Amino acid sequence: MDLKFKSLLDSGKFVVTAEVAPPKGIELEQMNHHIELLKGKVDALNVTDHQSSVMRFPSLGGCLAIKEGGGEAILQMTCRDRNQIALQSDLLFAYSRGIRNVLCLTGDAMPVGDHPQARGVFEMDSVQLLHCINRLEEGYDMGGNELKGEVSFCKGAIVTPEADPLEPQLSKFEKKVEAGVEFIQTQAIYDLDNFAAFMEHARQFSVKIIAGIVLLTSAKMARYMNNNVPGIFVPQHLIDELADAPKGTALQKGIEIAGRMIATLHNDALCDGVHIMAINKEEVVPDILEAAGLQS
Repeated sequence: MDLKFKSLLDSGKFVVTAEVAPPKGIELEQMNHHIELLKGKVDALNVTDHQSSVMRFPSLGGCLAIKEGGGEAILQMTCRDRNQIALQSDLLFAYSRGIRNVLCLTGDAMPVGDHPQARGVFEMDSVQLLHCINRLEEGYDMGGNELKGEVSFCKGAIVTPEADPLEPQLSKFEKKVEAGVEFIQTQAIYDLDNFAAFMEHARQFSVKIIAGIVLLTSAKMARYMNNNVPGIFVPQHLIDELADAPKGTALQKGIEIAGRMIATLHNDALCDGVHIMAINKEEVVPDILEAAGLQS
């Protein structure tokens, strides 16, 4: 069974992943361009699954494009949109097409997206989805029926180190570890002291931690995330740094900040890798890696 990404994690390599956003529709040129640009520069590409409850081209379709292009794909799978039958079926199809990595997500609430009239399923949460995958790997579906053929996934989930209060996140983190998660991808982190404190707790467990980095493109964006995105906190000194950048250079300053943070995470061995989320700016991920001194 080809578990390339799991092998990299187990090797102790500082892994680098990036995120690709599927389009709103079937014009795939930009997504395919980003896949082609990034597949040789990062260890795996993560495709969002109707992020923020906005309907888009599916994560599964994006992952197939990555595989067809010779890259390593991480399938995002939310429990919001599918019941257990559909989740299991999609997992089996993904595996049959060579997709071996899955990031298990509960999913954002419907009212925040572009289909507020839609009903969320939420038959399972991310911990239960991890247990579901374990059952598939044992050769049975959730109805207790035997499967033909074997599957084996590298299972991931998320955690929010900047959550306030943090204790509920730590409890969920431990449940995910107990459910057999192999890597944890964090929500965006910017306060490395807070992250180091989280890692002191996380290092008690046998799980790889991949720190999430969202590219900041302006002081306005940073303030918006502080005010509107739960679990993200951009320190004031970073906001000031972006605000003080000469006109027209805020994006370059954001690339510099992301590179600097990634370099610290890598050089100080604070975690096991980074996940770069350059929202709508995927083409600058190579610049971020260069600023970090990393060539994956």
